[in-house]
Amino acid sequence: MPASTPATLTARALLLDMDGTLVNSDAVVERCWRRWAVRHGLDPVEALKVVHGRQGYATMAVLLPERPMAENHADNKVMLAEETADLDGVVPVPGAPAFMTAIASLPHALVTSADAALARARMGAARLPMPAIRVTAECVGASKPDPEGFLKGAAELGFAPEDCVVFEDSEAGIQAGRAAGMRVVGVGPRAAAFAPDIHVRDLTDLALSVSEDGTIRLTVLP
Repeated sequence: MPASTPATLTARALLLDMDGTLVNSDAVVERCWRRWAVRHGLDPVEALKVVHGRQGYATMAVLLPERPMAENHADNKVMLAEETADLDGVVPVPGAPAFMTAIASLPHALVTSADAALARARMGAARLPMPAIRVTAECVGASKPDPEGFLKGAAELGFAPEDCVVFEDSEAGIQAGRAAGMRVVGVGPRAAAFAPDIHVRDLTDLALSVSEDGTIRLTVLP
């Protein structure tokens, strides 16, 4: 972590991405998107560089820029069904169970590019509690890196963007958090390249405490 990066952030509310942040679903994502890339004559290795963080239709638009968006949305429905049915290898990110227990009574929301069915399936497979407030793909008109999802999550929790901290693993997600005017905890190896406000290898590297006035303090462990 660069010397200039603060080791601590404070917040009033937390906005949590799911895939790569709370749940490790990389094996499923890679299986499904490799198949999709091969079907469309694309290099799977190159395709996998852009799939994380976005909704499927938005990824397809990047990879097949000349294809009508209606086809991307139709294809995305098929992709979501495939991903929801394939839970082999879906596990919690290290530290996620303890972290979710620690924040159970604190203001927090799930903000994910998955739809509701996929979010339920993956959180269930990882045996993680589903936050009461969640912003899934059906709730927004634009995919990350657009900030809409994070702004909706903050509004539903009743907090200003500057009072929220985002947890993200992908470039698109970190860009969305920043565009929303929020600070970002980058989780995992992908996040390190995109200069989040603080970075952790996984959630075991983060200490959480709460002051009497409800301020949440997030500190990177040495």
